[in-house]
Amino acid sequence: MGISPATAGPRRSTTVRALALLAVGATALSGATATAQTIGAHRAPAFHLRPASAGHINAAARTAPISTSDCVSQIGIHCYSPLQYRAAYNLDPLYRQGVTGKGRTIVIVDSFGSPTVQHDLEVFDKQWGIPDTQVEVVKWGDVPPFDPANPDHTGWAGETTLDVEYAHAVAPDAHIVLVETGVAETEGVTGLPEMMDAEQAMIKAGKGDVISQSFGATENTFPGFDKGDFKSVEGLRYAFKYAAAKDVTVLAASGDNGATDAMENGSDLYPFKVNSWPSSDPLVTSVGGTQLTLDNDGRRTAPDKAWHDDYGAAGGGVSGVFDRPWYQAGVAKVTGNHRGTPDISMSAAVDGAAWTYESYDPTRVGWHLTGGTSEATPILSGVVALADQLAGHRLGQLNWRMYALAGLPSQWSGITDVTAGDNSWDKVTGYQAVKGYDLATGLGTIDGTRFVHALAGR
Repeated sequence: MGISPATAGPRRSTTVRALALLAVGATALSGATATAQTIGAHRAPAFHLRPASAGHINAAARTAPISTSDCVSQIGIHCYSPLQYRAAYNLDPLYRQGVTGKGRTIVIVDSFGSPTVQHDLEVFDKQWGIPDTQVEVVKWGDVPPFDPANPDHTGWAGETTLDVEYAHAVAPDAHIVLVETGVAETEGVTGLPEMMDAEQAMIKAGKGDVISQSFGATENTFPGFDKGDFKSVEGLRYAFKYAAAKDVTVLAASGDNGATDAMENGSDLYPFKVNSWPSSDPLVTSVGGTQLTLDNDGRRTAPDKAWHDDYGAAGGGVSGVFDRPWYQAGVAKVTGNHRGTPDISMSAAVDGAAWTYESYDPTRVGWHLTGGTSEATPILSGVVALADQLAGHRLGQLNWRMYALAGLPSQWSGITDVTAGDNSWDKVTGYQAVKGYDLATGLGTIDGTRFVHALAGR
């Protein structure tokens, strides 16, 4: 899910693009994009699609990105470049070792996609000195012609841009396959069969070492949920089962509405704690969100904390569908008898937003700021590609590895505990980040070099 503080994007990534100017949708946060003038007002998200990006900060695109200190003084939030994230997650030592994702493939799945994704990635790369790559675009099903006046299309295009640019920024030599589906994923099963079909087809075709999903639907919106009948969810798991059999890693954004999430209408939030699928699936690694506080060079000036700012909060909680998987036996006191999410967390805060370059909407060409667990998920997909390269093979399911590593000292595991912040949102009191596993940040976050070496066993 992605969010942009100035428009409202698709509904699962929290690409919050501010409703006041452009009514787009957001996936996870379901999006509240706020303009510079509205930043600071705590608002419940509103959207009709479901990507996970939290939104755009500025409605009028900038011709060039500005520094973190200038963002704080001019816009009132922190903003970061891909180079700052590389520094913050200690990835540069890997690049110096030649670990760049070479020979590995990241599959990204989004409704509709973006007609300018290749051009926008090249502008993004040039700005930051990142080597270019050719994105392989696969149109799955009847993908309609892109309409820049359609907020569903532009919302998902923003999500697509965020996904592609940040997966590539972390794993610059990994091959990226962007799968564009023709049905918008919203709530319940809508759009998900097409996405699951596409993912299974990519795996069968040998395309994909890791799959990045910045979308999700609230478990409660699936048919039969209120009666305890989970067949509608179970019937969609075939792609994940196939991925597990082929050792393909599957990631999903935990959401941008904290411990709650969207109702079936896509705009109202449940007044109690809920969870979302596919993040809640035991075969998937659920990626939560943190807030980083960095200086202009990417050095931390404060410890990471659970993402909860004026624009959204990290998804997390217990599943209403799935029992606690075996790998969470050690955290049963936290999750009870249910699957707990997230598993691990990366940067997602809008006050700590990522620069993206976008030109799919001719009225808003330029540099934008976006946050949400839709940002965290592609960042982690790049990290997985690095680990796959170092290992020399696909690592497959990560969860059992990570929960085992979490029992080791952080200097060996690369997992850094996050012990501050919470994921309350709207009227729902969420969970506190505490020592050890919690339902706000999972196991915590990572030191990239140590984590990659630990996962790869090298």
